[in-house]
Amino acid sequence: MINGLRALWLENRQLRLRDDVPRPMPSPAEALVRVIVAGICNTDIELTRGYYPFTGIPGHEFVGEWEGKRVVGEINAACHACDACSAGRPTHCERRTVLGIKDRNGAFAEYLTLPAENLHIVPDEIETEDALFTEPLAAALEIQEQVSIDRNDRVLVVGDGKLGQLVAQTLALTRCHLMVVGRHREKLDLLKRRGIKTADAPTGKFDIAVDCSGNQSGFAIARAALRPRGTLVMKSTYAGNLTFNASSVVVDEITLIGSRCGPFAPALRLLAEKAIDVRPLLQATYPLQEALTAFDHAQRPGALKIAVRP
Repeated sequence: MINGLRALWLENRQLRLRDDVPRPMPSPAEALVRVIVAGICNTDIELTRGYYPFTGIPGHEFVGEWEGKRVVGEINAACHACDACSAGRPTHCERRTVLGIKDRNGAFAEYLTLPAENLHIVPDEIETEDALFTEPLAAALEIQEQVSIDRNDRVLVVGDGKLGQLVAQTLALTRCHLMVVGRHREKLDLLKRRGIKTADAPTGKFDIAVDCSGNQSGFAIARAALRPRGTLVMKSTYAGNLTFNASSVVVDEITLIGSRCGPFAPALRLLAEKAIDVRPLLQATYPLQEALTAFDHAQRPGALKIAVRP
């Protein structure tokens, strides 16, 4: 290995910059990707709070260059041999590594490696800054892979942050009866300008509620807003434990659905068609040597997407 790459390093919940990280060496099935830009996700922040005991380079949202082409990448690297992979569930591979989250160094560095099969070429009509949102947009689209939603459904999104914004925009394409509740007027105004109904608190009962808040109070709002036999989609990572009334979930026959990664191809298609507007969500970009400042910025109240460029 060749030493000397600059990267952001997470260990014992502490972030620090390093200039001595070994250059990653891809296996024959992997690609070596030069990172162009990487985005800070709430999951990255939760890792610093103990969400998962990860040591290494965090970061899983990126646009990179491979063989002269801009690429984005699915973050789960599967073994293709375990029971989950054989059953067609590679994102739940029993031996998977996850970019910047589990057993695989991530995108806050000059280079990363991923299986070549995980990479998607970015169409020329998508700007690099917009392509940065491919992974979280795919995660938002996963909801519609799991739950059938049509124009007759009453759907509530709890949370007006980066993920809540993308979830709301993708759900709006179904023409459902959509409402987004949040705490930040300027963020809610972004959605209002797209014709999406917003409020400080939910009114009425909903068929489906999506919690994008990542906290106890947001989950409670989503749960309380559901009608009996409604569906609650948990779309956030939580560093701590959630407490809720399990008996009410049983009595009301509530369906709880965890939702994680999603399909990249539809996300890229929506970005190419400009059906989703992500540019207002990119708030600031920092050079890699200022990544610690970027993380501080990302944790400010009301912050949207913060990016890092090697």
